[in-house]
Amino acid sequence: MKTILREQFGINALKVERLSGLDNANYLVETKNERYIFKTYPYTRDILTLVEAENDALLFLQNEDQKGTQRPIPLKDRNYTVLDINGQKCICRMLSYLDGVFLADVPHTEKLFQSLGRFLAHLDLKLQSFVNYRIEARKLKWDILHLDMSKQYLEHIPDKKDRSIVYHYFKQYVENIVPSLPELRTSIIHNDANEWNVLVADEEVSGIIDFGDMAHTLLINELAIAITYSCYDKENSLEWASILIKAYHEILPLQKKELEVLYYLIAARLCISVCNSANARAENGDNEYAFVSEKYAWQMLYRWLAINPIAAETSFRTAAGFPAKNPLPVEKMLSKRYEHMSSILSVSYDKPIYMKGAAFQYMYDAYGNTFLDAYNNIPHVGHSHPKVVEAGQRQMAKLNTNTRYLYDSLNEYAEKLLAKFPDSLNKVFFVNSGSAATDLALRMAGIHSGHENIMVMEHGYHGNTRAAIDVSYYKFSNPKGRGKKEHILVAPIPDTYRGKYTNDNGSAGKSYAEEAIDLIENSETPIGAFIGEPVIGCGGQVPLAKGYLKHLYPVIRKQGGVCIDDEVQTGFGRLGDHFWGYEAQEVVPDMVILGKPMANGHPMGAVVCTSEIAASFEKGVEFFSSFGGNPVSCAIALSVLEVIEEENLQENAKITGDYYKSLLAALQKKYPCIGDVRGSGLYLGVEIVKDNTKEHDTELAHHIKNKLRNRHILISTDGPHDSVLKTKPPLCFSKEDAFKTVEQIDDILKTHYKTKLL
Repeated sequence: MKTILREQFGINALKVERLSGLDNANYLVETKNERYIFKTYPYTRDILTLVEAENDALLFLQNEDQKGTQRPIPLKDRNYTVLDINGQKCICRMLSYLDGVFLADVPHTEKLFQSLGRFLAHLDLKLQSFVNYRIEARKLKWDILHLDMSKQYLEHIPDKKDRSIVYHYFKQYVENIVPSLPELRTSIIHNDANEWNVLVADEEVSGIIDFGDMAHTLLINELAIAITYSCYDKENSLEWASILIKAYHEILPLQKKELEVLYYLIAARLCISVCNSANARAENGDNEYAFVSEKYAWQMLYRWLAINPIAAETSFRTAAGFPAKNPLPVEKMLSKRYEHMSSILSVSYDKPIYMKGAAFQYMYDAYGNTFLDAYNNIPHVGHSHPKVVEAGQRQMAKLNTNTRYLYDSLNEYAEKLLAKFPDSLNKVFFVNSGSAATDLALRMAGIHSGHENIMVMEHGYHGNTRAAIDVSYYKFSNPKGRGKKEHILVAPIPDTYRGKYTNDNGSAGKSYAEEAIDLIENSETPIGAFIGEPVIGCGGQVPLAKGYLKHLYPVIRKQGGVCIDDEVQTGFGRLGDHFWGYEAQEVVPDMVILGKPMANGHPMGAVVCTSEIAASFEKGVEFFSSFGGNPVSCAIALSVLEVIEEENLQENAKITGDYYKSLLAALQKKYPCIGDVRGSGLYLGVEIVKDNTKEHDTELAHHIKNKLRNRHILISTDGPHDSVLKTKPPLCFSKEDAFKTVEQIDDILKTHYKTKLL
């Protein structure tokens, strides 16, 4: 090597040291008075033209008097590259050495970040007048503008949840960046201002190295990349990013549109980083250089997800001196709502929330706040899950029609869904909602049994149609309700906390079932159907006493009745131990009602039943639902089942739910206002009572709910007295989310009891 350096460059090297690198071999060369960087590359025509383009850029910057960039060292023949060393064809060149310490190795301060922002702005100002057609023609996987090139590496990300978050941001790029591309400035930029390329001396940026990823791309990408790598180890990343933006803007003014998309560009760069790390691991698992930033990239990606994009844009605009956008106040939004809609359609919380977006377990309001969603069970696998979104988009672009035609997604989903049930439940009827499913199930049960009498459970709720309300104690027994119809029998709620039978070892379930059986035996007309939820949601998240259905179902069937199980809220793995709630009762129903979560919020419902019940129904008039089971609904619902399996969400519901419940149980021992903690998986209820009694404390329950809302955590209340905290989050909810929620409840109650003592 020393001989080559002397012969080709006229440099007498005293020391040559190999440096770490990803794609090529680099060397530190030391002479008596100078240091240089000697770089080698495998020979291809493309690489040669890029190396020459990089040399041109560095020479251009030298001519423009840009400080802190390397100078290409000419060979003896005045060229800047050599293509042959010892008869081996390769590309070599020499660069001057820059002094400084890597940004990664120094404490980060406001002064340093200001310097970095100014340095990059000065660099980009110079590069705006640099023209190089080879760089402009380049399509580089590290260029955010070509994010799609990294999509092929998604499959190498081993954790399915990690993969889904990256996939989410791929889709956000398409939604938020692609439409804006014509409005965004482009230029040749350095394109890789990471912590190992930026040099620092005395709290100032002294230089930048490695122009090998130069690209003609969005100008704002320079800042997006710098923010990514300088902030990805910081909890308050927006604050640090704002320092960079402000300093950059003072030298090279940014445009509002660039700041509007910056949040998504930073996310895109993080995705490129983790995708390429995953690919490098798959191809060369021992290359530590490739993974040096991976840990922090994942860390920031998860933190980024918890940041409302509006909050990020507001922070960026403020840093650049632009005013924040001003959405309508909540009061005006509410007033506008009531111009067109009735106030009977209620809103949540004392202070309603004006929502603008959501992702996984987070919801984003119009004012920049992020809410941890511990409440909504409809987005079952997570808000805006990318696989679910894509399934709907793809099918919608291809075909959407009704079930009078033949199409693949109907058969595919029906087969996949029925595979989750016992063999006896082998027919499915698709509708648009859980309410419509209840309505249909009651109709089918009446035809099959020949009887109209229906047994329901106290405090049960099954939908908003007339027939569903007739069997929903929660609705018909309300002071504003229409009262119980003559054909309805009400069985007492089998509640082992408030009821008269409290030993949940099976004896309470048997006793409650015997009470229901007495009602059946004393009825003048046989029972056509029994309908119930495995966990009575509107009753206050009350799980059925152990063994209740095991004793009751045989009696219903003995006199010709149909056993209907309502899984709208409890199904699809939410309870953790079981995919369907009825399994905890060790029974198999005759009919199952599905809705809400089956298509992650897309309107879809279903009735699953036996072939005998379906055959009875077939003797009547034709059944038809215009939209039930349409191709789009089936494609979306199929994707939900796939996500549950791929991301092990039932297992997560079990593990996270057990942990969540244990935290709440510990809180119960601490505060006498918590009467009961019940439920399983991610479907839990916390009964709030007057201290050391079983008297409902609705006021305190509402206080906790609204205080949590003000702390940006969403739960709700339910139960006959609206005194039970209910939490049934998306199944991607984590242990960290559970801890945060309980921690805040703890703090709210701590303050509550301190106030009581004053």
